[in-house]
Amino acid sequence: MDLESSVIHYALFHPVSFAIATLLFTYAVYRCVAQTDPLLLLPSPPNARLLGGHVPDVVNPSLSYRAQDEWVKKYGRNIRVQGMHPWEHRLLPLDPVSLGHVLRNYAIYQKPWQSRHQISSLVGCGMFAAESETYSRHRRVATPAFSWRNLRALIPLVFNKGEELKDKWKEMMEQQVAESGRKSGMSLKLDVCHWVSRATFDVVGLAAFDYQFNAVQDESNELLCAYKDMFETAVAQSTSVQALISVYFPLWAKIFPSKGSEAILRGQETIRRVASKLVQQKKAWILAGGEETDKLHGGKDLLSLMLKSNLATDVPESERLSDEDILNNVNTFMFAGTDTISLAVTWTLFLLAKHPDIQTRLRAELRATPPPDRTSDDSVHAHYNELASLPFLNNVCRESLRLMPPIHSSMRTATEDDVIPTSTPVVGTDGIARDSFAIRKGTLVHVPMEGMNLDKELWGDDAWQFIPDRWDHLPKTVASVPGSYSSLLTFSAGGRACIGQRFSLIEMKTFLHTLITNFVFSEADEKVVKANVLMTRPYVSGRFKEGSQCPMIVTQYVPGESD
Repeated sequence: MDLESSVIHYALFHPVSFAIATLLFTYAVYRCVAQTDPLLLLPSPPNARLLGGHVPDVVNPSLSYRAQDEWVKKYGRNIRVQGMHPWEHRLLPLDPVSLGHVLRNYAIYQKPWQSRHQISSLVGCGMFAAESETYSRHRRVATPAFSWRNLRALIPLVFNKGEELKDKWKEMMEQQVAESGRKSGMSLKLDVCHWVSRATFDVVGLAAFDYQFNAVQDESNELLCAYKDMFETAVAQSTSVQALISVYFPLWAKIFPSKGSEAILRGQETIRRVASKLVQQKKAWILAGGEETDKLHGGKDLLSLMLKSNLATDVPESERLSDEDILNNVNTFMFAGTDTISLAVTWTLFLLAKHPDIQTRLRAELRATPPPDRTSDDSVHAHYNELASLPFLNNVCRESLRLMPPIHSSMRTATEDDVIPTSTPVVGTDGIARDSFAIRKGTLVHVPMEGMNLDKELWGDDAWQFIPDRWDHLPKTVASVPGSYSSLLTFSAGGRACIGQRFSLIEMKTFLHTLITNFVFSEADEKVVKANVLMTRPYVSGRFKEGSQCPMIVTQYVPGESD
């Protein structure tokens, strides 16, 4: 037997050796293909981990802004980073022109299957998970619901829910004083993140479903518990390892489910049973020509408006959404609308607690605006118009959304070969300067939302500090950032910019007005840190397993005493 036959014979009858040979051959072929990747011409930071590469440096909010600041200085604004293994190359565009190109061309740069799988496993294939024509159909049906006219009708609802939260906190303070026998000390240590989330659940439940969760008063509602288990327990307490297993090894995750995955399945079962019934009832009511005045909020909830838009006579049958699509979009709005808004308000209060002088200044501006007549919608609308024009409130909101965006970063994948422009020439690893660079189909692109918001070369050397007054004299370089709101990437940009941006700002400003004018927020003893678990959430240092929380000392504001 010759040598070649011996090798073949050995490989065929020794499975382990054959497997190793197959892996080595696959690796050799992959290396040959990988060497043709045009992204290799871009500079890349060293010291990548064998498994995980630069990913922790890119997605961890405690590390990313420092790492990216260092990389920009050393390697320029378009950087090649290592993905999950040594042969996966990703693009990190910190160049406003390059990033703007990616976000504008959303038909080419789509969410990767991993992101879509993770989102759809939670809330179904709504706008967050859909792409291409499917996304366009979903967006077309949902857009009328987010018109200013329809959002304006929800302002009294938001205001009343903020007042209810205020009254609940005061009631808890009075109860504590009564139980302790003290005559003063209207103060509580509260998990502000949890309580604000309860209020936003109530608001979005009514705005999305026309459904009363009554979460501020009681958390026993079946549908509320299902959403809470999914969005808070399962998501906020999950680990990156569990998330990776569920995405890349779904069968393994089904055979050996985690507590989080079991909570998600239970939640989805309840949501499908209860919410599907609501969809059918609402659809039947619309088809029967029900009067809008018969409904709690005049038929202005997202579900009613989407169903009406979907059933319009000028919409071809082929472009209409199924009932399941409608439900998935309402679930998506519940997920995005509760978490992002509650986190935006929580992080703002957290920053104000750290900067009491700014909190005092904001309170003075807000208290100068007379409260509305709660029995008159016209009075509430006029009150909100005044709030929306307050300069320091605007500055505080923008600065908080810049410094602590609820969504840290996002991912895109190139669905075809493309050429990306740059603002300044990129010097490649071959020493040649280029005004653009090529990207290959299938390449993953990190969208650094927080990274652009905190970029010192764009925002100034104090970019990592909370300074609301910066908005009165922004550097000219900020204008280059391709954000959909105030040169910020917090709400993304381009055709996939956040559809609920205006509603988020209504809630944020209204809640801040009610809470800041009635309470003083101070830091608690616990150290609060941020972690990227689908969104940038607060956790008590060393107590991650307890889930997302942001304890603060909340004291009733007394004019003349608290100032």
